[in-house]
Amino acid sequence: MTEATDLAERADDRDPRIGLRAVSALRRLLEQLEAVQVRSARNQGWSWQEIAAELGVTRQAVHKKYGRQ
Repeated sequence: MTEATDLAERADDRDPRIGLRAVSALRRLLEQLEAVQVRSARNQGWSWQEIAAELGVTRQAVHKKYGRQ
């Protein structure tokens, strides 16, 4: 997770341009990681409700975001 660590450190930079770019990159990385874990959970037979509970969102929200993938 060196990339995530590096980005987290840059997110705290005093230069807003560097910090904001790091935040944006972290957001993209987080979305990718979430998608991987949702696919893994579905492949293991998890319900949308179980995934939603772990993510702290509604079943409808997680199904809308990942249901067609």
